[in-house]
Amino acid sequence: MLPRRFNDQRRERRRERRGAGPTRSWRVLVAGVALLPPLVVALLPHAVQADTTAETPFTAEMFTERIAPLLATRCGECHGADTQEGSLRLDSREGLASGGGTGPVIVPRASGQSLLVQAIRRVDESLAMPPDAPLPQDEVDLIAAWIDAGAPHPDGPLEVAPTAPDRSAARDHWAFRPLVVPQLPEGTASHPVDRFLEAGLAAAGLAPTPPTDPATLVRRLSFDLTGLPPEPDLIDAFVADPSPEAVDGLIERLLASPHYGEHWGRHWLDVVRYADSNGLDENVAHGNAWRYRDYVIAAFNADKPFDAFVREQVAGDLLVTSDASPERRAELLTATGFLVLGPKVLAEGDEQKLLMDIIDEQLDTAGKAFLGLAIGCARCHDHKFDPISQADYYALAGIFQSTRTMESLKRIAKWNENIISPPGEVAAHAAHQQSIEVVKQAVEDVVKQTQDALAMAENAGSPATKAAEETFPDAVKAALVQLRAAQHELESTLPQLASAMGVAEAEPTVTPIHLRGSHLTLGREVPRGIPVVLEVDGPAAIPADASGRLQLAEWLTDPRHPLTARVIVNRVWRWHFGRGLVSSTDNFGTTGQPPTNQALLDWLAADLIESGWSLKALHRRILTSDAWQRSSDATMSPTAELANDLDPDNQLWWRADVRRLEAESIRDALLAVSGKLDRTMGGSLLHVGNREFLFDHTSKDETNYDAPRRSVYLPVIRNHIQDALWLFDCTDGAVPDGDRATSTVASQALWLLNADLPMDAADAIAASAMATAPNESELRTQMVYRRVLGREVREDEAAWLAERVASFRTLLAEQEGGEASGEPSSDREKAAEQKAWAAAVQTLLMSEQFLVVR
Repeated sequence: MLPRRFNDQRRERRRERRGAGPTRSWRVLVAGVALLPPLVVALLPHAVQADTTAETPFTAEMFTERIAPLLATRCGECHGADTQEGSLRLDSREGLASGGGTGPVIVPRASGQSLLVQAIRRVDESLAMPPDAPLPQDEVDLIAAWIDAGAPHPDGPLEVAPTAPDRSAARDHWAFRPLVVPQLPEGTASHPVDRFLEAGLAAAGLAPTPPTDPATLVRRLSFDLTGLPPEPDLIDAFVADPSPEAVDGLIERLLASPHYGEHWGRHWLDVVRYADSNGLDENVAHGNAWRYRDYVIAAFNADKPFDAFVREQVAGDLLVTSDASPERRAELLTATGFLVLGPKVLAEGDEQKLLMDIIDEQLDTAGKAFLGLAIGCARCHDHKFDPISQADYYALAGIFQSTRTMESLKRIAKWNENIISPPGEVAAHAAHQQSIEVVKQAVEDVVKQTQDALAMAENAGSPATKAAEETFPDAVKAALVQLRAAQHELESTLPQLASAMGVAEAEPTVTPIHLRGSHLTLGREVPRGIPVVLEVDGPAAIPADASGRLQLAEWLTDPRHPLTARVIVNRVWRWHFGRGLVSSTDNFGTTGQPPTNQALLDWLAADLIESGWSLKALHRRILTSDAWQRSSDATMSPTAELANDLDPDNQLWWRADVRRLEAESIRDALLAVSGKLDRTMGGSLLHVGNREFLFDHTSKDETNYDAPRRSVYLPVIRNHIQDALWLFDCTDGAVPDGDRATSTVASQALWLLNADLPMDAADAIAASAMATAPNESELRTQMVYRRVLGREVREDEAAWLAERVASFRTLLAEQEGGEASGEPSSDREKAAEQKAWAAAVQTLLMSEQFLVVR
């Protein structure tokens, strides 16, 4: 069956074939009609009068008598022996069973799920058949009755073809194969990571660069694990300690820092499309999204096992036990905010479409975050490249359709939130609310009783009218004033219960396949489950009275699952090295890039599971390798020229890559080196309440991004990201992004030159240097370099900075109509000197050395 856009062509072809008569196979069926009794002939198409609701069951003989002639007359021209539009043939049992290009068209005993019936009922105009004009209703009912009777056929029962091709061969794709721990290769390297990389380097005849210098390494480690520059004292201590244990000790110190969770939590927030606003049509505030963000940060700091981390986000509400503490209950409910954070068209008038769009977004995010697969591509048809069928998609969709994500789908829709306050606070809130209701009822009773009494007195026992309160006796008015004052006091002091974005169980449902992704055209129902190609022990056993999220979470974190551990290990490698072992970090499917070293990827994945899914253990494993500690200076490799020719993209990891700092680290580093960083953790910086609009009628966003907090705590407004973060390639939280781009554009330099933040940072650093060394330029220079770049100044750099300061001093003096002098003496000269130093410092803050990690 073909879309509506092909109907005009079909009508033209049908006109060309007019008069040709039915094809031979149809003639055979229709010829038999002449031998039927007159009563039966009277019931044939064009004269169908039978009541399809009759109790007489359909038989195979009745197909020959009633259905075959109808199909021959109405459908044979386009779906017969000579022509099979849409690859659909209806003149044989095999054709009826196999269906066409869109899959089976008949679901025995389920006419409502049968594409054939939906087409002739014209449920969706794009599938309306026949294209010229609708069938008479009695003919439609006849075909539906035949299907509901099991679609009996004289050649035997219809054996409907599978809805998806056999996917067993797809398991040969590298990412879908079971995780098998590879043996360590032979080699001289002592570290397992280096042992796996050593073989590739040896085969290419390449020698890696040596370890980088201590000052560079401490800066690299600090930014890598905390997203912040190292303090000068930390640099001094590390550089002064040549012992092999120094690196291990520094790694442990940084992993124990609360700033580790802030930095690595931000990585995960990219993957789960975190935002503090909805975006799209109704950009209202996710007023409680910060609770999920803080949950993520706390999970990383506590080294929560990654498998538990996944389970909590998918099914945390189902993990709450009767003896769970209030804090644990709140944590688990908050974790499910993962499923609610996505952007939604809250003003969508079609509630069913809105629901299915939300489910699609959830599947797309979960698929990419945990599996590295674009599951959303199977919404309208079988995935064109990966072994994910449309049935797989709707098996998963059924899990989320059985989940309460939305409190209301009515315009403007509201997402679900779970109360996370302790039981005592909930009880106090309920008691307070009851007190309000008591007073409100008392007000209503006084008003009603007084009105009734006045009406009875005025109308001799007939309360026909209601007196205005102005006519009440003074004593009653006074009583009402007191009652309403008490009501107002109670309402104004009603304690607010804490809530968090999250999901809950809903009525379990079985979701039918949506033909071409449309909720208006439904096919056969598929039980809730998981993709067939990724089954571990067969289909998921989902209870009839449950959504299936718990079983989904358990399947995702089964150690035998081929993808979950591989995907997170690759993400961690990418965040450490700037590029994953699989460069397409969100796509492990057949269109993604193969791993440059699958043995290493699989070994690290198995090692992660063996460690109890500890991400901190994975950090230690990677960061202690020679590969991660190598110099980024390619010229230091003994085979530099050959390496640049054979492997310019560093696929063999023979050197470290120079990486620009991420957007948040640039902003945080500016605040840190200026001494202005507020290291307070957690909480919300939104200026509006939950579900309130972020923009007024002028579309002006009043969000404040000036707080000197770490960037992870700044609001993420989906259609108005903070300028500095947006310029330097942060995500907008619209879709999962585990592989941020790194651009170099002129606007970045203009921002560093003109924006308040870098200018204020330069002023603060210059003021501090002037205060510490008011008359010692050389000491000031040393202080500035240590503070901004985290290292000692070289002689040529000191001369360059002195020249810059002198140049700026001259320019400032010319602007003020005077001449520049040497060391400042008067307050005016000191102020000018500080400005000159601030301008020089700003050139360092704009430099590549400040913006990159080597």
